[in-house]
Amino acid sequence: MTMSEGEFHGIEKIILISLYAVTVLFMIVVGFLCLKKYRSMRKIIRELRCGRPDVSLSVRDSPPPSTIVPAPPEPVDNTAAMPLQQQTTNDKKPSCIFPWKPLQQVPRFTKADLSLIQLMKAGREGVFYKARITRGTCKGHSMITCKIGKEGITPKQMENEVSIMRKLAYHKNVMQLLDWNTTEEPYVLIMEFISYGTLRSFVQKHKENLSTDPDLQSQFTIASYHVALAMEHLRSKMIVHCDLALRNILVSRFPWEVKVTEFGLARDLTRMRSRRSSRKKQHKERVPLRWYPPEYFRKNYYSFKGDVWAFGILLWELQTFGTLPYPNLNSSEQVVYNICAGNKNTVPSTCRPEIEQVMQDCWLDPYTSRPSFTDIVRILENIVESDGDYVDVSNQRVMNAEDTELK
Repeated sequence: MTMSEGEFHGIEKIILISLYAVTVLFMIVVGFLCLKKYRSMRKIIRELRCGRPDVSLSVRDSPPPSTIVPAPPEPVDNTAAMPLQQQTTNDKKPSCIFPWKPLQQVPRFTKADLSLIQLMKAGREGVFYKARITRGTCKGHSMITCKIGKEGITPKQMENEVSIMRKLAYHKNVMQLLDWNTTEEPYVLIMEFISYGTLRSFVQKHKENLSTDPDLQSQFTIASYHVALAMEHLRSKMIVHCDLALRNILVSRFPWEVKVTEFGLARDLTRMRSRRSSRKKQHKERVPLRWYPPEYFRKNYYSFKGDVWAFGILLWELQTFGTLPYPNLNSSEQVVYNICAGNKNTVPSTCRPEIEQVMQDCWLDPYTSRPSFTDIVRILENIVESDGDYVDVSNQRVMNAEDTELK
């Protein structure tokens, strides 16, 4: 009995389907074995990298601590704040994928090893001091700036700040982290030494001298340019600051050396699934509403363009010698309503037109219309060059007066 043509084609199809199924099964098995091998290799590499010994801080005897000379803390705007949700990233496990993430360390120093000289800034999460290390040095530094965490700040919050600062590495306009202690309270961050306090307190203290200086607008432009350079660096590292304000800029030498600091609210976008806020609403962290953009209140969204908005507020603060933004508004509700309604801060008449235009561009809505920090750097650089390079270096009246006070 011969096989019909239809039956022959049916058997042929069955054979082909069987071969296809066997091939797919074989590929799945091979893929599973390769994945298992890959994970095994990753685990070995992780163990080898994370097993590197930590280098201890050198310690030697030195004179006893000097007397603490406190300075009045800057005013904190308590009415203009509301909860910001907490990140859900896990900062407890040492990471080899992110080598800048802080590893568990044996405490190399505590607050007792520091002689606090002068209060520079009182923030939401901690206080900044000029300080001296009383036992040895930290990477060759004996005079340092330290941030001491306030009561209630968790190790995870401090470790997140450490990881951000380590990832930023070196930049002349970003505060450099030298060491840290997040294993026991009070938590301490050791940073490079800064001669003066915040840019806000500096312009407030020297308002009389600065306001009569014919080069004032040029100096403000130079300081703004350096802040923009720092923010461009943050953007290149995928870091959103979320707390850019005049109070978070420290002065080493005005206006040529200013540094962005305070990364307690900063976010690493490479470690976030979404650029929308992913913080728990019940968390007690608060944000500076007067520096936040309208899209945050409408859609709970904060991005690099949110930092651009805050940079515009910072320029306004500088022009008004550290005035609180929206000075006529007293409650958080009024601030949020006015920002969402499109109401802006009134620009002082003394502000140069080029800087006023930068401000207005930073406050454009929607946020996609705002310039990038690369654009802002280019604009400010052109303004500085048009002023005849930098301000005359011989004009050191304010700085020399400050140096005399310190001596």
